Amino acid sequence: MDAGELPGGSAQKPPSSDGGGPRSPAAATTLLPGLIEGLIEAEPDVAHAETLDRLMHAWQGRLTGSVSPAALTLAYGDWLMHLINAPGKQAMLLQKAVRKWTRFLIHASRATDDPDRSPCIEPLPQDHRFRSEAWQKPPFNLIWQGFLLTQQWWYNATTGIRGVSRANEDIVAFTTRQVLDLIAPSNSPLTNPEVLAATLREGGMNLMRGAQNFVEDWERAIAGKRPVGVDRFRVGIDVARTPGSVVFRNDLIELIQYAPTTGSVRREPVLIVPAWIMKYYILDLSAENSLVGHLVDAGHTVFMISWRNPVADQRELSFDDYRRLGVMAALDAVAAICPDAKVHACGYCLGGTALAVAAAAMARDGDDRLQSLTLLAAQVDFADAGELTLFINDSQITYLEDTMWEQGYLDTRQMAGAFQLLRSNDLVWSKLITQYLLGERPPVTDLAAWNADTTRLPYRMHSEYLRRLFLANDLAEGRHLVDGRTVALSDIHVPLFAVATRRDHVAPWRSVYKALLLADVPGTFVLASGGHNVGIVNPPAGALGSYQIAEHAAGAHHLDPALFERNAARVDGSWWTAWTGWLDRQSGPNVAPPALGAADAGYPALEPAPGRYVLEP
Repeated sequence: MDAGELPGGSAQKPPSSDGGGPRSPAAATTLLPGLIEGLIEAEPDVAHAETLDRLMHAWQGRLTGSVSPAALTLAYGDWLMHLINAPGKQAMLLQKAVRKWTRFLIHASRATDDPDRSPCIEPLPQDHRFRSEAWQKPPFNLIWQGFLLTQQWWYNATTGIRGVSRANEDIVAFTTRQVLDLIAPSNSPLTNPEVLAATLREGGMNLMRGAQNFVEDWERAIAGKRPVGVDRFRVGIDVARTPGSVVFRNDLIELIQYAPTTGSVRREPVLIVPAWIMKYYILDLSAENSLVGHLVDAGHTVFMISWRNPVADQRELSFDDYRRLGVMAALDAVAAICPDAKVHACGYCLGGTALAVAAAAMARDGDDRLQSLTLLAAQVDFADAGELTLFINDSQITYLEDTMWEQGYLDTRQMAGAFQLLRSNDLVWSKLITQYLLGERPPVTDLAAWNADTTRLPYRMHSEYLRRLFLANDLAEGRHLVDGRTVALSDIHVPLFAVATRRDHVAPWRSVYKALLLADVPGTFVLASGGHNVGIVNPPAGALGSYQIAEHAAGAHHLDPALFERNAARVDGSWWTAWTGWLDRQSGPNVAPPALGAADAGYPALEPAPGRYVLEP
């Protein structure tokens, strides 16, 4: 069966305003003049009108980065109208402005006599822009303090206005902060002391190199090439290099079984379900950064799903297709290759969400093939999904759907802007300063190379994910359907190990923590330092940071996140060792390693890892 003909499975298609649905994007583009003529001369046609609207939004989205202008306009309109009608808030803002600048002027006059005087405002702990010694000398110390006072005032101006909806307030505050970060003194060569010093020291050569870096990056971007330096990490040679074989392939996945490195292995194999928003090998980077290698060396039989990078013809792949043709098909293969053992299932990010849905459906249907469940930075309740929800509302999703409708998928380059804005100072402006103003090219890491190896998301799947799971929160609230019937996470009764990361802007740790509330099972929760990727890829050798860990007995009273954070034991190093120890405790005795594949059961070894899907552009 061709990949473009995959059945929908869940029967949850993106909504359409008329039963026939809009015309196909290719046909719509070709017949645009006819569409317009049809609207003018013929009877009103809902499908024609909707198709024209979708084309307009798709083309518009190329200029706006797929951000809905309507969503921004409504948010700022809500804020401005309520502010205009709030004389008390206006008076308070005026009073705050007078107090802040009076304090700043007093501080500035006294700082001339005492250069070591404490600042009148301190940066937030996560703000590292003004930490260096150069920023502590006049006049730069006054420049950044004036900027932070201005930024603080604008936060007061965009929040706390009675009557403004919480969602619109968050959008306005976030967007205003982005604008202020854009004009921060650290981003200008005239007000950044580090850039000024480098320019004087090098006679401006840093700016020349920076201009060359910018032109090179721009040329690569418009040509669709990967960023500078990432090509030295070759898939299958430098990364995704753990030995193994592809033992199953369908139109959506390849299943990799890794070769054992120990004389005996735990009886229960480990099946890893990575997110399809990215290539699987974030969990199998270079030898020293490979979670797969760590598990294999610890005596586990490991299987990994490698998702196919979908193309336009696979636009109708549904979220349930990823569960059925991905998670469940892989589980069938693992069960055939290791027939006498249950499975430790592990899901990362979006893969963890799909795995949780699959586990709930299995529990509902009496399928007991799972031995344990591990969720890595994976959400099952999206009510408190953090700042990412700023980009998830009806207006924004409709706009995004129209972009995906035209091309059949969402390219992760289109998503990258939203993720980068969540940490713009670290991911956007620091690059501008380092590479374009200082003219430096930091060495590329294996994780950065993986991050540049982008993937796509099918139109239907991504629409369902955003509307059903993210916006409506159907899974947590018991409305998500599998095979026409609802599933409930409370049906899951296998031990749970959940990992979150402290600085995660994609899956905030308090949101990940809700898995312990929804599934009443023996649970272990780990809060690791770092962000969504670095916090997960943190091997024991040379591990940075620490983690907190606590266990939750089935039937015990729920421990809220604040109490967990205050009371959970803190351990230096990598959480990987805690997880492998936990897996050992959930496993039976060691057995001889299984063969790679099981040809007699219909799962022969097809080709060496990493297979072909991960190499497809």
